[in-house]
Amino acid sequence: MNVLVILIPVSLILGGAGLAAFIWGLSHNQYEDPEGNAARILLDDEDAG
Repeated sequence: MNVLVILIPVSLILGGAGLAAFIWGLSHNQYEDPEGNAARILLDDEDAG
């Protein structure tokens, strides 16, 4: 039972850090063009010469 005293705050801190990272990504437009890289891999490189 004593391990819950450690695990619950650690899990809340990690969850908060994940949420903060997600909000940071949204505010810095990291998800602006999710389809771009998927379509870009299909294009030919003209400068690959």
